[in-house]
Amino acid sequence: MSFDDAIDDIMLKKMSVPKKVGHFLWALLAICLLLGMPKLKVCELFAGVGGFRLGLEKTNGFEVVWSNQWEPATKTQHASMVYEARFGGQNHSNANIETVPTKDIPDHDVLVGGFPCQDYSVATTLKNSKGLLGKKGVLWWSIHRILEEKANKPSYLILENVDRLLKSPSAQRGRDFAIMLKSLGQLGYAVEWRVINAAEYGMPQRRRRVFLVAYHKKTALFKHLSTQGVESTLMKQGVLANAFPCSRIQEKGAVDLQQSLLDISESFNKKGGMSPFQNSGFFIGNTATTVKTKPVFNGPSIVLKDILQKEQVADEFYIDASHLDKWQYLKGGKKEVRRTKAGFQYNYAEGAMVFPDALDKPSRTIITGEGGKSPSRFKHVVHTPKGLRRLTPLELERLNTFPDNHTQLEGITDAKRAFFMGNALVVDIVEKIGKSLINHLENPNS
Repeated sequence: MSFDDAIDDIMLKKMSVPKKVGHFLWALLAICLLLGMPKLKVCELFAGVGGFRLGLEKTNGFEVVWSNQWEPATKTQHASMVYEARFGGQNHSNANIETVPTKDIPDHDVLVGGFPCQDYSVATTLKNSKGLLGKKGVLWWSIHRILEEKANKPSYLILENVDRLLKSPSAQRGRDFAIMLKSLGQLGYAVEWRVINAAEYGMPQRRRRVFLVAYHKKTALFKHLSTQGVESTLMKQGVLANAFPCSRIQEKGAVDLQQSLLDISESFNKKGGMSPFQNSGFFIGNTATTVKTKPVFNGPSIVLKDILQKEQVADEFYIDASHLDKWQYLKGGKKEVRRTKAGFQYNYAEGAMVFPDALDKPSRTIITGEGGKSPSRFKHVVHTPKGLRRLTPLELERLNTFPDNHTQLEGITDAKRAFFMGNALVVDIVEKIGKSLINHLENPNS
């Protein structure tokens, strides 16, 4: 019996049982809580270097029983190497998930993954964003395939992506997200979502990502939330609402997803305009209720200076004086005429960036090109008593709240370690979501 089945079986309010049996079951529940319920079994897809696993296992309520990491663009599977070095190779797959039969994936309670987001990334313009039709965007359907083919479907999903997902693609903004919600609904799931900026909840990096938590209709949590009303789920009762308190700044709206997947694909927001999906929402029964919210947080905050390593930093991270002009040019504001390779002339403008980075604030978002000595507009540069320097791999790990030197491994360069962190999620966000889910399961009527 799964964790959720155990919880469901001992919810007595809607069950008609003899009084003595009821007393026995409540006693059994008390014993289970004292001894600790069995851990939720997790399948981790698109695992990278294990950010989801680190966050969930910190709660002591989850156990990863199968994981998959495969990078199609490289021959050497560096991220998978780090994953296996930290967690072991047992039940870890380094194969293209599109080729892995569902029968080879063990049953699990929770499916998690930060499915590849290059097609939604801010690294490409909205005009060029291909969304679900992109080469990596179609990997969403690998998640769908597993959920569809599993006879014993996972009770919960925790998924992560860049917030551009809510607006993709440019020709039909919001269509891709609508397709995801609709397809999950057809598989029996209700979905809560929230765009979370880690820095707005005290973490050291301004990193905005959309998180989705889904509940299957067989679960007690689905049944509980379906009776609480959408407003309560969005603002208080939901897993994300509990983990990351917020307040509403706009009236909520509704997005009708009664149409078929094909119709949504062809006609959703066809006339253009803004995406109807705000930064928070809840989808159940073919209707997505969405609202713009702001974070509510009064705790301590970590800033960039707090994560800088105190030990000596290698000379290679310091900026050579002869390269300073190039750094200042790239970081500075510009209004200039440029030409394309074809000879087309155009006006180019961009604003100035803070240079060096402010130490008394959370850092800017880490990007995959953070490593290497070459001057860059987007790499972090900090002022130290010894001079200006780039961030070290250890400091980049700290900005994503990873354990120190998690990605340090023979054969893995500093540039590759920086690349990992540019792709990674913030571990502490996952931990908060995991704790909130466990709390809901242990207190199903709270």
